[in-house]
Amino acid sequence: MPDYKERLVNLERQGMLRRFQPLSGRDRSRINCGESSLLNLSSNDYLGLAANKELLEEFYDQPAGAALVDTFGLGVASSRLLTGDSPAAHQLEHNLAQLYGSQSSLLFNSGYHANIGIFPALFGKNDLLISDKLNHASIHDGLLLCRAESKRFRHTDYDHLTAILEEYRDRYEQVLIISETVFSMDGDVADLAKLVELKERYNCLLYLDEAHAVGLYGRQGLGIGEREGLLDKIDLLVGTFGKACGSIGAFLICSSDIREYLVNHSRSLIFTTALPPVVLSWNLFVMNKIPAMSEKRIQLQHLASLLRQGLETKGLQTGGATNIVPVIIGSAAHTVTAAGYLRERDFLVMPVRPPTVPKNSSRFRLSLTADLQWEQLEMLPELICCALRDVTR
Repeated sequence: MPDYKERLVNLERQGMLRRFQPLSGRDRSRINCGESSLLNLSSNDYLGLAANKELLEEFYDQPAGAALVDTFGLGVASSRLLTGDSPAAHQLEHNLAQLYGSQSSLLFNSGYHANIGIFPALFGKNDLLISDKLNHASIHDGLLLCRAESKRFRHTDYDHLTAILEEYRDRYEQVLIISETVFSMDGDVADLAKLVELKERYNCLLYLDEAHAVGLYGRQGLGIGEREGLLDKIDLLVGTFGKACGSIGAFLICSSDIREYLVNHSRSLIFTTALPPVVLSWNLFVMNKIPAMSEKRIQLQHLASLLRQGLETKGLQTGGATNIVPVIIGSAAHTVTAAGYLRERDFLVMPVRPPTVPKNSSRFRLSLTADLQWEQLEMLPELICCALRDVTR
């Protein structure tokens, strides 16, 4: 057996060791770590809904009566194909399909469950899946589980994608192009119009993961597909409730035939306990409110723009165009130490290291939420400069 203790020592020496860290007392943009109250810049609670006490009170004030278990129950103790299905699940799927103007939708327990369950069910050895190199790990894991061939194109390099399609399209029955819309570590956005153009030129299918876009873009907050007016061009659209919706779970927007096929073949759906009633009820509750949250969406983009300007003014390496604002540092050890410096000054900024990001691109992923104010962030660029000077002495 390998010496796992020695491997852990080596990880710590390289600044790569990860540990769980209990946090509590979430209150809007602040969170407690031990005895300290920190400004939380590492959460995916983009609209500030998960820690919104007033919203939670409104949710739990709903009368349940005889339907207490069906509305607020903590578990169904079964998969959906046994006794874990519910009217709430079907209502949520119906509402999502209506919102997206689609034939159908299908719930999954998480974005990870969706991405590892859809590819192996729908695609086989005569098919080709082409994925952006910086797509989420769950997409790459789904490709590994699938019998189809797979290739990766350089991040948002659509000339490279075109070259792959030129060479390989005619060798396969189905070809699927796979991309996130908002990339979770760089905060940049895929060129959706170009992806649609290539899909149509080469007779492919298009799979988009909108995990970091749902709630934040488009008139109703449905994502980049809605913002660009291209929802009807997307064959398979995955969204999650685990980020801007402040919950857990995921959904696929698709045709009715694909939905029914996945119900019969997607292992991550079939062989897992269904989402509990309280989660389904919250997701229904929140999805009814998100279309009207345009002010929060505007505020968030304004904050992100101000922060990027502040970072660039200080000569820090950043990028993207969303509320995910990276600060590229490089060394994993330096990133960990600098994060500690910021924590001592009441900013919770988690270090992001390989394999989450490529080697030598460790970074801060500043994740902005709509309940932040610029006055809370204004000093951050200067503090990051101080932190980096301190670790490189």
